[in-house]
Amino acid sequence: MGTWDVHPFDNDTAADFANDLDDADVLEREALIRRVLMRAADNKDYLEVPEAEEAVAAAALVAAQYSGTEPVDIPYGPEEPIPHLPADLRSLAVDALDRVLADESELFEFWKESEGGRTWERSIGELRQVLDPAPQTQGDALFEI
Repeated sequence: MGTWDVHPFDNDTAADFANDLDDADVLEREALIRRVLMRAADNKDYLEVPEAEEAVAAAALVAAQYSGTEPVDIPYGPEEPIPHLPADLRSLAVDALDRVLADESELFEFWKESEGGRTWERSIGELRQVLDPAPQTQGDALFEI
């Protein structure tokens, strides 16, 4: 697994996903993002790293449209434009991020045991906040001190 930082596209899997989006017809890009988010959000079993990394990247693309940041400005993200994404993808992206942060998530386990875990958690929290600005009811941190 090639991971070089904590941001959504700072790993090989997400970079490959960005390339897939660039290669897809513009009319297929929303569907590709939706499929990636649904695969993570609907996963009831153990969520593997590749699916989780793609979901985080897809959530970042949705968040970028609602934070005023263009997706092309995301380092290592897609170079081709992403069409306007429908509002329902916001809640799907939140569900996918929540699944990435849940038990039975290999990516969560990876970062939990990593030195950069808190920074990664903060990065995911910032994405989630853009997608769902309502206050969270969970504790402040997922990692124990």
